[in-house]
Amino acid sequence: MEIRQLRYFVTVAEEANFTRAAQRLHLAQPGLSAQIRQLERELGQPLLDRSGRTVTLTAAGAAVLPHARAALAAAQQVSFTVDEFTGLLRGQVRVGLISGAATEEFDVAAVLSAFHRDHPQVGITLTEDTTEKMLAALVHGELDIALIGLTGDDLDRRLGVDIIFETPLAAAVARDDDEFGDRIALTELRERSLICLPRGTGIRGVLEHCCAAAGFTPRIEFEAAAPALLVRLAAGGLGIAVAPALSAEQAAAAGVRMVEITEPRMHGQLALAWRSDRPASPAAKVLLGQLRIALGRAKALLR
Repeated sequence: MEIRQLRYFVTVAEEANFTRAAQRLHLAQPGLSAQIRQLERELGQPLLDRSGRTVTLTAAGAAVLPHARAALAAAQQVSFTVDEFTGLLRGQVRVGLISGAATEEFDVAAVLSAFHRDHPQVGITLTEDTTEKMLAALVHGELDIALIGLTGDDLDRRLGVDIIFETPLAAAVARDDDEFGDRIALTELRERSLICLPRGTGIRGVLEHCCAAAGFTPRIEFEAAAPALLVRLAAGGLGIAVAPALSAEQAAAAGVRMVEITEPRMHGQLALAWRSDRPASPAAKVLLGQLRIALGRAKALLR
């Protein structure tokens, strides 16, 4: 029995599908299947039931799964302990980031750059994605740290979260649109063409939760990956953008007017997330600490 076989087994169990597991592990599916069958032969019991549309655990597989996870965690901790003992920072740290989060106020690039200068032996992988996908990647061990927008959904209990910033959401309308005053109730947007971030993002999740509570589904006619583009689309008269509120000066420069949304007021929350139920690598610990300090400092300056 090899550690890699246990990792393969755990991945297939989590994905309930050999194809997705092979993609996640960057393996060919036949090779993955062969390794799992070899593990089953060594144990003398089938661990996975392949007869249905999805792969499920057999009774033996369900009993083995927590021990396999514990073995993987223990093997990883051996490496981490040696690194901490010798004072080394090496390996790879995988960071996820929502689109538009790296602003002048939250200069994530500067933090990563400083970390790289101090610890050149550590590789950094940076990806942009939706909150929903990055939370799944954290749970699956594919990311170490993620800067996310909270959606209002309950988070996996295995995740630690530090809210960095909270901002009110507002409706951005074209500057010459005088249909609305300074405020609008959320229910008044029921039949309106809206512009918002894609599904799986924090702001979209907040909007959909609040609309569901008010008894309707928002009509999203246009989607864009960054809040600044939402505002530009609204300035062009394509609809009403639900986006972080801008100051009067910022709104005027962007060609829009901000209308406060009430009943209820909505807020977007930017947060750092990581797996808190198992030891992180020394490098990930250090980078997480530096991000929390730097982003916390930026948060204090914006108050």
